[in-house]
Amino acid sequence: MLGRYDAKIGGFSPETVIVRRTSGVTGSMNVPFRKLAAMSLAANAVTMILPVARPDAARTFYSDVLGLPYRGTAADGKLLFDVGSGATLALMEKPAGARAEHTTISFEVSDIDASIKDLKSRGAVFADYDLPGFKTVDHVCVLGAEKAAWFEDPDGNILCLHEVITG
Repeated sequence: MLGRYDAKIGGFSPETVIVRRTSGVTGSMNVPFRKLAAMSLAANAVTMILPVARPDAARTFYSDVLGLPYRGTAADGKLLFDVGSGATLALMEKPAGARAEHTTISFEVSDIDASIKDLKSRGAVFADYDLPGFKTVDHVCVLGAEKAAWFEDPDGNILCLHEVITG
């Protein structure tokens, strides 16, 4: 544990932590736990990992249909894609059926209708829903301050496009 809760100060007490810099130089510093956690996570790139049973079909879908730049295969076999802002999508081979039952990735777009049309032309199949309080019209559902549309990858992982409604 990097810090401990201290009721007297109403938060985490500072702890001395060992820091290894990318240069390989090791040092120590006294940092409040909350600040350390924010520095550790917010300053680093994010990798999202999705299970896929058919890596070849997934690679084709994510590169050709979604247009994500394929970066190569990691040493452990994960297929790596750039998804913007320094984030990485890693597709990890797993047995069939090892998929999430919820939206795994939502891509923000500036024009959801144009994005749906573009992805459909490349083979994406969008879902439609007609449930109490949740209905799509032309694949789009308005949810408060955003529009959203859902589709699946070849392994059934649920993906989403969303557009923030402005003005």
